[in-house]
Amino acid sequence: MKYIIFCLLLVIYGCQSSVEETSKSLDISTPFETSNGNETGTYYEVIQFYRNLAATYPSIALDSIGTTDSGKPLHFITYSSQANFNYEQLAKNKAIVLINNGIHPGESDGIDATMLLFRDLAQGKRDSLKNTILVTIPIYNVGGSLNRNTATRTNQNGPVEYGFRGNARNYDLNRDFIKSDTENAKAFAALFHKVKPDVFVDNHVSNGADYQYTLTHLFTQHNKLGGELGAYLHEKMMPDLEKNLANKNWDITPYVNVFNNVPDNGFTQFLDAPRYSTGYSTLFNALGLMVETHMLKPYKQRVEGTYELMTSLIDITETDYSLIKDLRQNNIKQFKRDTTYQLDWVVDTSKHSVLQFKGYEGEMMVSEVTNLQRLKYNRDKPFTKPVTYNNYFKAKTKVTIPEYYVIPQGWHTVLSLLKLNTIEMLPLTTDSIIRVERYKLADFKTRSQPYEGHYSHYNTTVDIDTLEVSFRAGDVLVPTNQDGIRYLLETLEPSAIDSFFNWNFFDTILQQKEGFSPYVWEDKALEILENNPELKTEFENLKKENTVFRENWYSQLDWLHKRSENYEKAHLHYPIYRITE
Repeated sequence: MKYIIFCLLLVIYGCQSSVEETSKSLDISTPFETSNGNETGTYYEVIQFYRNLAATYPSIALDSIGTTDSGKPLHFITYSSQANFNYEQLAKNKAIVLINNGIHPGESDGIDATMLLFRDLAQGKRDSLKNTILVTIPIYNVGGSLNRNTATRTNQNGPVEYGFRGNARNYDLNRDFIKSDTENAKAFAALFHKVKPDVFVDNHVSNGADYQYTLTHLFTQHNKLGGELGAYLHEKMMPDLEKNLANKNWDITPYVNVFNNVPDNGFTQFLDAPRYSTGYSTLFNALGLMVETHMLKPYKQRVEGTYELMTSLIDITETDYSLIKDLRQNNIKQFKRDTTYQLDWVVDTSKHSVLQFKGYEGEMMVSEVTNLQRLKYNRDKPFTKPVTYNNYFKAKTKVTIPEYYVIPQGWHTVLSLLKLNTIEMLPLTTDSIIRVERYKLADFKTRSQPYEGHYSHYNTTVDIDTLEVSFRAGDVLVPTNQDGIRYLLETLEPSAIDSFFNWNFFDTILQQKEGFSPYVWEDKALEILENNPELKTEFENLKKENTVFRENWYSQLDWLHKRSENYEKAHLHYPIYRITE
C-alpha cells in the first residue's frame, strides 16, 4: 500500500513538474505587457501566444475552422475549467460566451484584453468559471491584421502599429454577416452554429465625439431582440453591467451615436441591422454586446477597460446562466408561435431614457485650415448633465409568417447560405404543383454608389397574389417552424432591410429578357384591344389622364405588352414562394 501511494505521489509530482517546466519554456507574456501597454501583437504573435497557452494549461484549447480570404484559417480558442470541449454537451447546462476580436484589426483593444483574460483564467488568477464556457476568435479579420501600418487610424491614440480595417479583399467584415461575400463570414457562421453562444461580445473602438468615458456599450436593440429576452437585456443585464463597472471605478455609457457634435442635446441608440455582428446574433436569439472604447483615450487604459468590461459581463453570465438559457428558449418558442413578424424598426418617440452624461463643452471657432467654422472640445470644461437617449424602437411594418418557403433549386447561392446557417430544408422528391403566394416587386430604390461590393436596394415594397406553380423534384421546401425562423424571415422577405433581395441576390429578375419589335407588335396590340373591351377602356382612359403616357408611343405599346400573354412571367416576380395554408 505504501508503495502504491509513493508511486502516485511520484506521478503527481512528475505531472506538476512537467507543467511547471512547460510553463517556463513557453512564453506566455503578451506584447501589450512587454511594451508597457503601447503595442499590440502581430497576427503571428497572437496565434503563437494561444498555442503556448493551450500547450501549458489543459483548460485552454486552440482550434480552427474554415479558411478566411487571407488564405489562413479562422482560429478559435476555448476556455473550459473542466477541460471539456464538447460544445453540444456543454450547451445543455453551461452558458457559452463567444468573444469576437479584430473584426477591424486597427481596433485592437479586445485582442490584447482577451489574451490577458484567457491567461488569467487558465492560471487561476481569476475565479474558475463553473457555469460559463468562453470561446474567442483572437483575430477575425486575418487579412486586415497582416496589413499593418501606423497611420490609417487617423484619430486613434495608440497602439504604435496595428492592422487595417478592410480584409484581404478590402471588405468591411462588420457589414457582411448576411450577404457573406467573404470566406471570413462563412467561417464565422460555421463557428457560431458550432458553439451556439448564449452571449456574444464584439470588441471595437470608435470616436464620433469627445467625452469623458473610456468605455461605451452597444447592446443589441432590446425591442428588436424581443420578448422576455429583450426585457432581460434592457432591465437586468445592461444595468447590472453598468453597476458592476461602477463598483470597479469604471464609468460607462451607451455608445455615443453622434458625429462631429456635442451630444448634450441627446442621441439615438444605434440600430444594429442583421448585416452587423450583434444584429446577426439577434437572429438566433443570442444576447449581443458590441464594446466601443474611445479611441482618443490612452491605449493601455482602453485595453484595461475592455478587460474589466468583459469580466463584468462574464460574472453576470456566470450568475444568470440558467435564466439566460431559459429566456433564449422562450424567445425561440414565441417566434415559432407568432403568426406575424415585425420589420422596419424606427425610433418610438413616445418614450426614452435619460442619461447623466459626462461630456466636454464644445466651442465653435474659425478654423486655421479652412477659415470656416469648426468644432473644438474644451477638456478644461467637463460637464455632467441629463441628456435624452432614444433607445426605444417600434416596427413600422409586419409580414405574415408562412408555413413554408419554396425555393427553386437553381438559386444555389441562397440555398448554400441557408445550409451554412443550419436551416432545415426538405427537397421535393417528385415534380409537384403547389398553391403558393408570390411576390411581385412593386417598388424599390437602389444606391447610386457602391456599398461593400454591392449597389444594394432599399425601401422595397411588394404586391402579392396566389396561384398554382409547377415545381420540380429537387426544389426545396423550407419550414418556418424551426429555431432559425428569424434568419429565414430577415433574409427571404424582400422588404426586410438586409434581405437577400436587397443585397442583389435576385437582380436577374429585374431585367426583362424578352421584348418586342414595335412594327410587329403594333398589329398584335390592335388585335388584343379589339378582343378585350375592358383593357381597351382602361388603355383609353390612361391616355386621357396622363399626358406623358399619351405622347409616348413606346410606353403605350409596352403597357399593352406587359398585359398580354407574351410578357415574360419571371420579370419582377420574386422567385421564392410562400405556402400559408
